[in-house]
Amino acid sequence: MAFTLYSLLQAGLLVVNAVAVLHEERFLRNVGWASDQGIGGFGDAPGIKAQLMNLVQSVRTVMRVPLIAVNSITIVLLLLFG
Repeated sequence: MAFTLYSLLQAGLLVVNAVAVLHEERFLRNVGWASDQGIGGFGDAPGIKAQLMNLVQSVRTVMRVPLIAVNSITIVLLLLFG
């Protein structure tokens, strides 16, 4: 199996899928990454934890419908071309 651009895109798709299916109450709250934690005041720079939680929430919100389409296309391509 060669390292190609397609395999790199497929790995990225798997990572985005993994982020999209994280459940906040079951997993993230147990780890201590709930969305209600780490809220700073006005003018405070958010920490890395708050920025990562914002990224996770954004991916779960924005990428839900496009992920269905991209996953379907990837499955069809894998079925056609192996």
